[in-house]
Amino acid sequence: MKELIAKYIEEIRAAKIDGIEDKAAAVEQFRVRFLGRKGIMNELFEQFKKAPGEQKKELGIALNQLKTAAQEKVEEFKNFVEQSVELNDTHDLTLPSDFADRGSRHVLSVTMNEIADIFARIGFTIEDGPEIEDDYHVFTALNFAPDHPARDMQDTFFVEKDPNVNKPTDVLLRTHTSGVQVRVMERQKPPIRVIMPGRVFRNEAISARAHCIFHQVEGLYIDKKVSFTDLKQTLLYFAKEMFGPDTQIRLRPSYFPFTEPSAEMDISCNICGGKGCNICKGTGWLEILGCGMVDPNVLEASGIDSKEYSGFAFGMGVERMAMLKYQIRDLRLYFENDLRFLHQFDSLV
Repeated sequence: MKELIAKYIEEIRAAKIDGIEDKAAAVEQFRVRFLGRKGIMNELFEQFKKAPGEQKKELGIALNQLKTAAQEKVEEFKNFVEQSVELNDTHDLTLPSDFADRGSRHVLSVTMNEIADIFARIGFTIEDGPEIEDDYHVFTALNFAPDHPARDMQDTFFVEKDPNVNKPTDVLLRTHTSGVQVRVMERQKPPIRVIMPGRVFRNEAISARAHCIFHQVEGLYIDKKVSFTDLKQTLLYFAKEMFGPDTQIRLRPSYFPFTEPSAEMDISCNICGGKGCNICKGTGWLEILGCGMVDPNVLEASGIDSKEYSGFAFGMGVERMAMLKYQIRDLRLYFENDLRFLHQFDSLV
């Protein structure tokens, strides 16, 4: 038995796994052969129990040497396998890192932030309000007549409807952010100089030029002796900052229930420079927003003396601004989450 143990020790010391393709499997096979439950060590210990008493001391020492040699060889093999894996790593550390795609701001968020930054530079602060509003703040306080078309169910999403009467209740999804203007005027005394960016909802068919969900930025300025000239110069400043220093504006008479006088504002086409192209339909002008002087009835409804104060308001669609600035032809692209479209704006901040 002593000679057999010595033979196994020599075998262990001479064992190698160089040249073996599956080194990890070879290491496990070696461990099981010598140290497994049915391995050589257990067989030798069974024989040791039957050995004469005078030989047990010497055999015990030899068996411990064999077990230690087997355990050390297993550890040696494991370390060798780990080092081999590291040496065979095919990653080239000199190559650029392969980062996963990072998220970026949506083009609408970028456009809305740019609009807010422009007005912030001339003293406008940001106000926010609820998207689920009441009829008073969306319509009544803004001088909408009871039979105004905007109250029709074809234009407005009403949250609740009286089952007993074929008329909507006063809970609805806001159709514009003008309701925030009313809330600001109710709680804040002039001077007031704010913009109201946010999401709005209208019951319209979805197409390349219209959607049931879109975003607006509205502005309100109320103080003593505010004139239409102040409105014009404010919007001219915005247009030049947003679309370039060569941008010109024009104001055309229009109608809104909450402003008087009212106007639509156009900018000179930033594609053709006002010469006429397919984008501006040959006119050289592009409509971008509506504006006007705040109607005295709106001021009075919110507790502001219209004889002492005056003001102007304006409102623009964020989608429209982004379409003009970045030449986007289909409004539906904003909401489809198509990565081919969104990745075009990764460089925007």
